[in-house]
Amino acid sequence: MITKNIASGTIEDLDLENGFHVLIFQNQEDTNLIFEKPVNSSFLQMHFCLNGSAQFLFNNNAYAFDVYENKSILLYNPQRELPIHLDVRPKSTLFSLLISIEKFHGLFSSEANAIPFLSEENKNRKYYDDAEIKDSVIFIIKQIINSNLNGINRKLYIKGKIYELLSLHFAKDENQEGEFCPYLVDEQHVLKIRKAKDIMIERMTDPPSLQDLANEVGLNLKKLKEVFKQIYGDTVYGFLLNYKMEKAKQLLQSNQFNVNEVGLKIGYSTSSHFIAAFKKKYGITPKKYLMSL
Repeated sequence: MITKNIASGTIEDLDLENGFHVLIFQNQEDTNLIFEKPVNSSFLQMHFCLNGSAQFLFNNNAYAFDVYENKSILLYNPQRELPIHLDVRPKSTLFSLLISIEKFHGLFSSEANAIPFLSEENKNRKYYDDAEIKDSVIFIIKQIINSNLNGINRKLYIKGKIYELLSLHFAKDENQEGEFCPYLVDEQHVLKIRKAKDIMIERMTDPPSLQDLANEVGLNLKKLKEVFKQIYGDTVYGFLLNYKMEKAKQLLQSNQFNVNEVGLKIGYSTSSHFIAAFKKKYGITPKKYLMSL
C-alpha cells in the first residue's frame, strides 16, 4: 500500500493481490491532481466518481472523456493497453478498481450471459460502459474510504468490501432500479428512501415534515428514519442541511448572487439564519467566503 500526500490531495495506491488493485483519489484542494499509471490490456478498469469530476486522457492527450459526480465508468480493451492518465479536479473524490479479466471471469463465470463483455461474442472486443452509481455501492465505497484500519487488516477489509461492491454493481433487478442495500431486508425500502431524498432536495425551500414525508413515500416514520440513516449516514434533516450548505457554496462560487439571494434560494427567510448556519458548517461567514473566492 502506498499513500501519497501531495500538494493537491491524497492518493492511496493499494495492491490487494495479483490481479486486484485499488486506487483512492481525494482532492480537497483548489488545484488539479494529476496521476499516471501503466495498465496492461489484461485489466478491466472501473472508476467511481463520488464527488466533483475527473478527466481521463488517452493517446497522448489526443482523446479525453469526463466522469462526473455519482457516475461510474467501465473500460476494457483486450487489444491494447489503457494506461491511466487522470486529471482529478478540485474538490473531487474518485475510487478506482483494476481487476484482471481472468480474475473477473473467475468471480462471474456462472453469470457470463448476464454481463455483456463476458459473453462469448464479446470476449475479445473492447468494452465501455457508464452508469449512475447505485446508492448501495456509494455506501460501500464510503465505508472503505472512512475505514481507520491499517496494514494487513485494512487490505483484508477492503478486499471483502470489493467483493461486496462487485456483487452490488452488477446485480440486476427486474424493475431495472437494481438498487438495494445488503443491510436491509426489503429492497423496496431503499427505493422509497431514494424517493424521500429526491423529495427533500426538490422541496428544500419548503421541506415536508418527517411524518408527511413518510406518508408520501409509503413508510412508517420509524422505518423512514432508520433506513435513511443506514443509506445516507445522516438524519433526513441533517442530510438536507448538508445539501443546502453545499448548494449555497456553489451559488456563491458562481458569483451571480449576493448573500441574501443565496439564503433565499436555499430556503432561509432571513439572512441572519443563513449566515449562522453557514458559519456553523464551514467556520466562516458567507461574505468572507465570497471574498476568499
